Amino acid sequence: MTLGEILRVKGSTVYTISPDASLEEATRELVKHNIGALVVCDRDLEVGERLLGIISERDVARACASGRGSVAAIKVADVMTAELHTGSPHDTAEATMGLMTKSWVRHLPVLSGGRLVGIVSIGDVVKSQIEQLAVENQFMKRYITG
Repeated sequence: MTLGEILRVKGSTVYTISPDASLEEATRELVKHNIGALVVCDRDLEVGERLLGIISERDVARACASGRGSVAAIKVADVMTAELHTGSPHDTAEATMGLMTKSWVRHLPVLSGGRLVGIVSIGDVVKSQIEQLAVENQFMKRYITG
């Protein structure tokens, strides 16, 4: 199964936030949409949208625990993960699971031709693998029982 197939089932909605937004705004967005991460983007009328990083619930928790100030005063850009790992719609779930595990990331933006087309979580990838194994299991049972 590919990331493109996962996105067709899951949907391709991606919630984004500006690097200048506060952690308070980011937290509201995470809760509002019941998601674990927001892609941080800079929007320019001439250049278009640029991916700058990702901010997750874990980043917010770390910032709160750091004592650097209130969530209203801390900017997303100050705590986001700027080293962004990305995938392609053609990447396999198996390869993506390896990348996410090796890189210790839970959310992976998916790009096609440099454009943001979706985001997958480690849960999405694991779910696709479990479904694939269930299909293979059924096939093998039918084959064995004739």
